Amino acid sequence: MLAPDWASSASSTFTTGTSSNDVFLNFRGEETRKNFTGLLQLFLKDKGIDVFIDSKNLWAGEAIGPALHRAIESSKISIPIFFEGYARSKWCLQELAQILLCHKSKGQMVLPIFFYVEPSHVQNQIGSFEEAFREHEKNFEPCIVNSWREALTVVGNLAGEVINKNK
Repeated sequence: MLAPDWASSASSTFTTGTSSNDVFLNFRGEETRKNFTGLLQLFLKDKGIDVFIDSKNLWAGEAIGPALHRAIESSKISIPIFFEGYARSKWCLQELAQILLCHKSKGQMVLPIFFYVEPSHVQNQIGSFEEAFREHEKNFEPCIVNSWREALTVVGNLAGEVINKNK
């Protein structure tokens, strides 16, 4: 696996402080956990970077939503990993909205990875993102859907790594 340009020097840029995690990984588990996301987590940990990745073992006796929000808020960097099926997950979108809130209010760094998906599909919610939002609009209040759309638009416009199938 090729490492993103920023990852090779990332361990030297972290300092101790109030954060519990260096990095929060935001991803759709069933699609990337056992391949790309798992490899990225191992790579970052090998560099001495503390990575928060959701796991069924982490949630014993605790409500998932508040625990995820605390993990996002306590991280120095969030890395959303966008994939074709990403927008089908309300959890991914809720986490991304929280990531955007922390980015705006606390200056948290966000480093998006576009894994086999074009950044314009994320930014403009087209392709598989558009299909997912048709369903979300049937099931969620407009203010919630709009917050998810804003998060995708803003984070999708940030500089990040694009990983294409052809590379």
